[in-house]
Amino acid sequence: MTSSIMDKETVAPEQSWLRRHSELWLCLFLLALGVLVLTDAISMPADFTQRGPVGPKAVPVLVGSLLILISLLLARDVLRGGKGEAEAGEDIDLDTPAEWRTVLGLSAAFLVNAALIGVVGFPISSAIMFWGASYALGSRHLVRDPLIAALVSVITWVIFTQLLGLTLPGGPLMGVL
Repeated sequence: MTSSIMDKETVAPEQSWLRRHSELWLCLFLLALGVLVLTDAISMPADFTQRGPVGPKAVPVLVGSLLILISLLLARDVLRGGKGEAEAGEDIDLDTPAEWRTVLGLSAAFLVNAALIGVVGFPISSAIMFWGASYALGSRHLVRDPLIAALVSVITWVIFTQLLGLTLPGGPLMGVL
């Protein structure tokens, strides 16, 4: 071995075991999420909604069980030396900082929707959310964007209420729609 290679090896700080196996945090998160979903599904009262052999507990129990299984398989892989591939960044520049203005704008659009849906109804609050999201993502068409947002929100409301039979608050537009 040459001295330059040895110098590089001795200069590099020794990583802790937990840092080398940092994927275990994801395994722990998936395990906790799986246990939460599974315990919530098992404690769900399903007597009144049971209409056949497969009731409302089936999908949450399956999802919770699969989350636990995946977390255990991933933990086994990590402990055996498996590592996730580093992000290649396909078409993004990894050196560019996050665009927090966009993230905050999208978050504000969703929070406004959550705050207004009970007051003004689904069509209006969703139209505001769709327009806010398009604005946060960079669209600046002041006539077209609100019209498309209103159209998409009304179509979504009609699909959910008329075709799927779900009740979404109509707000002041309830008599019009």
